Amino acid sequence: MNPRNSQSNQLHCLSIDADEINLHLIQSMAEDIGLSVQSFQNPVQALQYARDNVVDIVIVDYLLPEMDGVAFIHKFREQFVDVPVVMMSAVSDDESLKLVALKAGATEFLSKPLSAVNFRARIRNLSTLRYAQRQLQDRALFLEEEIATATRKIVAREMETLGVLSKAAEFKDTDTGNHVRRVAEYSKLIGEHVISDEEELDLLFHAAPLHDVGKVGIPDTILLKPAKLSPEEWEIMKTHTLIGEKILSGCENRVLAVGGIIAATHHERFDGDGYPKGIKGDNIPLLGRIVAIADVFDALTTIRPYKKAWSFEKAMALIKGERGKQFDPILAEIFLGRSAEVWHIFGSLQDDLKPVEIIL
Repeated sequence: MNPRNSQSNQLHCLSIDADEINLHLIQSMAEDIGLSVQSFQNPVQALQYARDNVVDIVIVDYLLPEMDGVAFIHKFREQFVDVPVVMMSAVSDDESLKLVALKAGATEFLSKPLSAVNFRARIRNLSTLRYAQRQLQDRALFLEEEIATATRKIVAREMETLGVLSKAAEFKDTDTGNHVRRVAEYSKLIGEHVISDEEELDLLFHAAPLHDVGKVGIPDTILLKPAKLSPEEWEIMKTHTLIGEKILSGCENRVLAVGGIIAATHHERFDGDGYPKGIKGDNIPLLGRIVAIADVFDALTTIRPYKKAWSFEKAMALIKGERGKQFDPILAEIFLGRSAEVWHIFGSLQDDLKPVEIIL
């Protein structure tokens, strides 16, 4: 397709020459082959125009005020590496000047006085190449957008699958569908103060709901028992951490892999008296320490088969009292310091299945 046949795809030429008559001549010949032309006698003004506007072809004379054509090309090439640049000079037999211009980044070299036939042939060829180049660039942008859209859809499907996986264990356990959402939100509140990387924070948010996925391997007679578990039953219940780790560890998906770490460590205690491995302090992975606070707080304020819900104030008091014992003291302090936001999540994501029953 010829550029002159499509006004919407018309190429834009920047012409720089100290002689106004030459500028008119160049404009006439360039417009004759379908280019729109912007002319300048001052190369500094021309550079500024190029920074603010679309330029497809540059035609620049060697002899200019303030800077010569070679200096102009050097400056132009600092920002535009692929736009064709034609150098003009009245010194037609100066091979050294041609070499310098080409080294500076000139694409073509035309001798003055300009030959209309030669000018049109050279500029038309460059126009055709530039037009093809722009089509490739547009195609690349289109493909980039398509890939980005497809990637977003894949990520959305993955997140949906992860949500179903995490909720499966919770519905089997307590019928509290919003538990996993609240744990994710509480975890993010804490994580925002200790995780600077947005991708890592997002990873925490999406992996936190997987903390109890191992409960799919615990018998319903234990999960749903409306009474305190026997020592033997409690030992079985504690294995949900290892089951979750086994289900999720080794996955290529980072959310699943991190979910496995959280599943294995969110019941460890800062003082080392937790399970399944009894690890202590900073040896517990950061994300496990974060989710431990979020999970306990939500478990306390939620109805379970074996207990009624605690009040918001009573649960917050327990978090405060367990600083340095069950919970990382720094993370617990962050959670307590954001009590207003915790309250908002607590109130806005209540479960639809049963009202929260409060014990003062």
